[in-house]
Amino acid sequence: MIQPSLVLITIDCLRADHVGWLGYDRATTPFLDSIAKHSAVFSNAIVAGAPTYFSFPSIMASREPFALGRDIAGIAPGEPTIASALKDAGYATAAFVATNPYLSRRFGYDSGFDEFHDFSRGTGEDGAMQGRPLEFVAVRSSSLSGFNRWLAGLSHRVKWSSFIYDELYFQYCQRFAAPEATIERLRPFPTADVIVEQASVWLVDKVDQPFFLWLHFMDAHSPYYPTEAGSQGMGHSSFSANRIRYLNAYWNRSDLNADRLRKHRKDIIELYDAGIRLVDRQLESLVKTLGELRAWERTVFAVTADHGEEFLDHGGRYHSPSQLGEEIIRVPLLIRDVRAPERALVPAPFSLLHLAPTLLGALGIAAPDSFRGQSAWPLQANYQESHDTTITEVVAECTNPLVRVKRLSPRTIVVREGDYKMVLDFGASRIQLFDLKQDPGERMALPPNAEKSVQKRLLEIALRHVTESQSGLDSQMALMARLRELRLECAQSRAATS
Repeated sequence: MIQPSLVLITIDCLRADHVGWLGYDRATTPFLDSIAKHSAVFSNAIVAGAPTYFSFPSIMASREPFALGRDIAGIAPGEPTIASALKDAGYATAAFVATNPYLSRRFGYDSGFDEFHDFSRGTGEDGAMQGRPLEFVAVRSSSLSGFNRWLAGLSHRVKWSSFIYDELYFQYCQRFAAPEATIERLRPFPTADVIVEQASVWLVDKVDQPFFLWLHFMDAHSPYYPTEAGSQGMGHSSFSANRIRYLNAYWNRSDLNADRLRKHRKDIIELYDAGIRLVDRQLESLVKTLGELRAWERTVFAVTADHGEEFLDHGGRYHSPSQLGEEIIRVPLLIRDVRAPERALVPAPFSLLHLAPTLLGALGIAAPDSFRGQSAWPLQANYQESHDTTITEVVAECTNPLVRVKRLSPRTIVVREGDYKMVLDFGASRIQLFDLKQDPGERMALPPNAEKSVQKRLLEIALRHVTESQSGLDSQMALMARLRELRLECAQSRAATS
């Protein structure tokens, strides 16, 4: 009898409250909703870090973001991962990762995969990814004449004239100076149908053996350029390409406050939801392919995200590590196993640190000794009592992990226990405690003298975490990761001078 296979789906920027199986009232995930009826559903899955570069070490290698030191980004050379564990167990392994520089070979995410496709097309000189609409930047820079530069400098001397100039110039660039465009030209990522099509081809000759397939989708990531199929699936007409470009450029403006940005918030969420819907449609196609290949009934199928996305919930946009609201750290998670066909709801906080060993447990395979998470499979009656605390940590100033000095800034730690959430911002020397039951939107931190016993307990958990992460550092793995980065820097330096 063939061992069960594993399909791991990760959807970049997918927040928990935008999927139907967790209560969203728009039809973003009708197919996955049907899968959730026969799956283990974790309603409070919490990432170990955010954004992508702080989140994925826990997903793939079951370790905290800084377990190898804050200066390490990605997976270390030779570090055990869920992919390497399954490859060692005789599985065929493949990954199809829609263009994301932080999940590339450079950061070690090809480790353990027989085939690894990251669709890399370059990320610019700084490698930063916050959804910057590059087409607007190009228009802006190419349109600046000597007169315009003089006028801009003059206008920005006074607040009211700066406001008028910025608005008029933005409207001019978007409505008159920008060339006609197509969605396909503007979209920086391969869409879900491309990922699923290539994965389906790979699956054809792998059905007679156990396999591990990891698909990562970027359709919900900014800039938001959904396909027509995704937009129509949401029950509304597609915006034109120029309109979508305008909305993305407007949403990315740094000269506007939250009140003015809110003007287009609903439209932006429409685009975001349409991206989710496309992924849902393509996952239906993938499962149909698995069924035709007679592999679906022996496949463990897991769907989650590396972090969520903010739409002015706390005044911000996108997914900066400086903001760790529930819209960023709480993500969807379902695990479908045909051998456990009944729906199981897990309301307790569940860290994605435990995801890899849990998936290996569902396959009946032991997790590597280096994994710091614990398997929650099979789900037991005492699960809630034994897994009621999660920790999320980031370096708040690190918006680009390719800049090493940014990784060494002070960290922020979030301790989530039941309905309580403590945020320890070491950079700002600030501690905040929230009661999520009474204040689910995290609008007002509790007074400093409130819930003293809770504060003491969560502070002790945070202290223990920091102490253990420092004492348990794997110096060998850390050294290998640093050497890899130095080799890359040397190669880039030689290329620049040749």
